[in-house]
This record gives sequence, C-alpha cells and structure tokens, in this order.
Amino acid sequence: MKKVLITGANSYIGTSFEQYVTDKYSQELLIETVDMIDGSWRQKAFSGYDCVFHVAGIAHADVGNVSEETKKKYYAINTDLAIETCQKAKADGVKQFVFMSSAIVYGDSAPYGKQKRITRDTEPQPSNFYGDSKWQADKGVRQLADDSFIVTVLRPPMIYGKGSKGNYPTLAKMAKKLPVFPDVDNERSMLYIENLCEFLCQVMIRGEGGVFWPQNAEYTKTSEMVKMIAGVSDHKILVSKVWNWGVKLALIVPGKTRDLANKAFGNLSYEKTISQYNFHYQIIDLKESIKRTEG
Repeated sequence: MKKVLITGANSYIGTSFEQYVTDKYSQELLIETVDMIDGSWRQKAFSGYDCVFHVAGIAHADVGNVSEETKKKYYAINTDLAIETCQKAKADGVKQFVFMSSAIVYGDSAPYGKQKRITRDTEPQPSNFYGDSKWQADKGVRQLADDSFIVTVLRPPMIYGKGSKGNYPTLAKMAKKLPVFPDVDNERSMLYIENLCEFLCQVMIRGEGGVFWPQNAEYTKTSEMVKMIAGVSDHKILVSKVWNWGVKLALIVPGKTRDLANKAFGNLSYEKTISQYNFHYQIIDLKESIKRTEG
C-alpha cells in the first residue's frame, strides 16, 4: 500500500479524490491531508509518504481588473508554494510528486468560429497572470525531477462534477432555466471528476512521471451539453441555430459580455492521442457524467 499526502485541505479535487480512493482503492492507497494555510505544514515530516499530491492553489481569477497585490498573491500561492512543497517532498525522500497544472497554461480558448487544438508539441503561452502563475509552477516542479524523484504534472481541461465550481455550474443554471439556447458548433475538452480520480489512482499506483493531458473520451459541444443537462433536469429547452445571432451580437459588445460568450462558445480541445495512456481511466462517458453531476 502506498501512502499519499494531499497538500491542501478542503479543495474540490482533493476531497473528491480522497472519497474516490476510499470507495475504490482503499487496499492500494492510504490518503492523508495537510492544511497549507498557516505554514505549520513546513514542520511536518513528509518522509513517511510515497507520494505528495499538491492541490493547494487559487483558481477562477477575474483577470480583467485586479491589483498588483492580488497578482502577487497568485504567484505566492500558485507558483512559490507549489515549488517549495515539491522541494520539501524531494528533500524528505518522497518518491513521487503529483502537481495539478491546468490547460490555462496554453492561454485562452479560441474565439467563436476559430479552432484551438492542443497537441503534444504545442508550446504553453499563458495569456494572463493566473495562467502564468500555473505555468511557472509547472516548469519549476518539473525541474526538480531526477532518477530518484518522480514528478507528475497534469494539465487538465475544465473539471466538472457534483459540487464543482467555475464555468460548469453557470452553464447548468442556464440549461435549467432558459427556454431557448443557441446551437453553436464548438469543441471543448473537459474532464469529469471521477475520470480524473481514476487517472490519479493509476499514475500513483504505477509511479508514472512526466506531463499528462487527461480528458474525457468525447469532446463536448456546449449546446449538446445544455440539452443533456436540461434533459436530466426535466426542463424543456429549444436548442436551435435560429438563436445564434444572439451569440454574434454578444461578441461585439466589449467587456464581460464578450468574454462570457467566448468562454461558452469558444474552442479549446486536446488532440485525443495525447490523452491515451497504457491504462484505462475514461470510465464514465459524457452522458453518464451529466446524470451523476445533476443527480
């Protein structure tokens, strides 16, 4: 049995992963968690753990209008804390460090009507301080890897599931209330929380290192997801291209309206081949994941 220390308490990913292991991998993995807020974690010995899973961080930044002080906080937590934790794990003799990076390191979604497909060779190009804070950590922890210290970096797309935060709950709220919704052809990679948790179990049990791009087996089209959410919620919604003019109108309005339209209907996907590995983790398909999220 491998002992895993989650660095960062009460996070959506951390608590979901701990529950998943309890339900499905309790014979292979033993999970403990340490809070990173007050700094007392620095006095904790990491030496008894096989793996440190670092989830502490700040996400969902409103990058439009923030102070320099706020930006510094993002770098302090997303970059400096991650690298310091990795350094401690290595110094204390931990064998593997797993870090949650993000698709945000590749910049924003391509705007409405334009494709953005990430391949193994796509160079990260953050478009704001939040993305850059994750990218600096991504690079920093990988530099610490060597023959006796495995560093595993995940760059997942949008993660969703029951109780998740971010863009998915906003979309779900619209799907349950709006009578009509535009039918825009777009393509997004997403990652259901149980698929992520299965992925994490596999890389920890196997001791896999390097950069990984886990995603669902299927790409997501926003209008199709809205129909699925409405369907499992017993809400009638008419999805039609007739309403696409509304999206085009929103895209010419500067500020948050345009940003929201691009977030909802923009394109950002991973080439499927870079998300296929020598183990199976895409255990829940898109339709079932919506049922479980909304159930």
